[in-house]
Amino acid sequence: MSDALNKARAYEQAHLPEIPAEKQPMYHVTGGVGWINDPNGFSRYRGEYHLFYQYHPYSKQWGPMHWGHVKSKDLIAWERLPAALAPDTESDRDGCFSGSALELDDGRHVLLYTGVRKLSDTDEVQTQCLAFGDGVNYEKFAGNPVIDASLLPEGGSARDFRDPKLWREGDVYYAVAGDRAADGTGTILLFESRDLQHWEFRSIVAASRGRFGRMWECPDLFPLDGQHVLITSPQEMPESGLDFIEGNSTLCLIGTLLEDKTLREEHLQTIDYGLDFYAPQTLLTEDGRRVMIGWMQYWGSVDAAPAELPFFGQMTVPRELHVRDGMLIQNPVRELEAYRRNGKTFENVPVSAETTLPGVAGRCADLTITLRGDYRSFRLSAVKGTYAETVFTYDRESGVITADRSKSGFAPEIRNTRTFRVRERKGKLKLRLLLDRYSLELFVNDGEQAASFTVYTPLSAREITFAAEGTADLNLEFYELEVPGNGKAL
Repeated sequence: MSDALNKARAYEQAHLPEIPAEKQPMYHVTGGVGWINDPNGFSRYRGEYHLFYQYHPYSKQWGPMHWGHVKSKDLIAWERLPAALAPDTESDRDGCFSGSALELDDGRHVLLYTGVRKLSDTDEVQTQCLAFGDGVNYEKFAGNPVIDASLLPEGGSARDFRDPKLWREGDVYYAVAGDRAADGTGTILLFESRDLQHWEFRSIVAASRGRFGRMWECPDLFPLDGQHVLITSPQEMPESGLDFIEGNSTLCLIGTLLEDKTLREEHLQTIDYGLDFYAPQTLLTEDGRRVMIGWMQYWGSVDAAPAELPFFGQMTVPRELHVRDGMLIQNPVRELEAYRRNGKTFENVPVSAETTLPGVAGRCADLTITLRGDYRSFRLSAVKGTYAETVFTYDRESGVITADRSKSGFAPEIRNTRTFRVRERKGKLKLRLLLDRYSLELFVNDGEQAASFTVYTPLSAREITFAAEGTADLNLEFYELEVPGNGKAL
């Protein structure tokens, strides 16, 4: 084990035991200390789920990238493991960037990740590297890198070539990675191998061609409900109506994977309509569900880390994916329901003036409401307290929801609102809101839209209220959520 990795593990051992539970989310993954971003290596291994992430343990700012590590039996209660990778070889001396993982037939866990080498203050080379391990300790392959610029198609960029997602079909390993084409915009490249060590370029699966941002990061390609889905995260996206947020955004392409391994696009959409969602990655559960997790953070607010918290950056709740009516559908994994407590149900509650319901309050909760009636707008306020609240307003005439977290612990110069279209079904709108200590995730109409937001209001801001212009008829289910001892082990 290298000095760099030993140092990171010693730092975790020294600092994590000092952190009180209330300084961490209840059921969303963080690094415990320091900074995290992209989820990496989301995989099954020896009957458990493993999740790695981009990690800088020593501060709450982005720094030389390590891989942090947690595991879980059910995707909700996570056990913290020691840091898995540190930048400590010639191939990755300036960072172990994002990648993926796979369980091998011989019992090993393989990591395929991007190694970064800086050539100057303004230039660097990114290559794809291997590490093999037992679920705790990983040894980097002596022959790294295994995929480098020599395999790029004409016009490809050695500087912007990263984030491999690995899978296997029969005896063949495949990996997609993001790259930047000669036109300066993103492409997704497919490579194949028989032994993980020797790779060949296979195809350009999809390309931006100037449509969506400058660089496509963190790709994932998988079959789902009879179609193929490509998810990726474009950088420097322009604002596009109500669908794509400016800056670093997300993109889902749904279509048919042709014999030449190119994707015929049949539908495209954003993945998440909130302010805090990037770089999602998926796995296939043992029972065949496609599950996605994303980094719940907005690059435009990375300097907003509250001084009193030991961490910055967290992951979304894992989400089950489907394709329905040609669209990507996402809902919280069903395993979350095992952690519900103290359920309450209300039916046919008329709401006009601001309303509270007995027992419906808190910072760790699962709330579902169904709206009907003769109303023009509806307002849901959560994590509400003195000078604090996050507000979701549904304007029925325009068919949009506007989320406003301007009173949620962020500076006014940071983007704090997001508006997106929704549609009623037979005169009803269904909203499910997951609350944790430092986040809110909204799911509309059983997953037609999802919207993720971090919040940093005092934990005493626990009130949930409802109001309408006109009279809304409200059905409601409410549960407290409790995940005992989450994230404590090392």
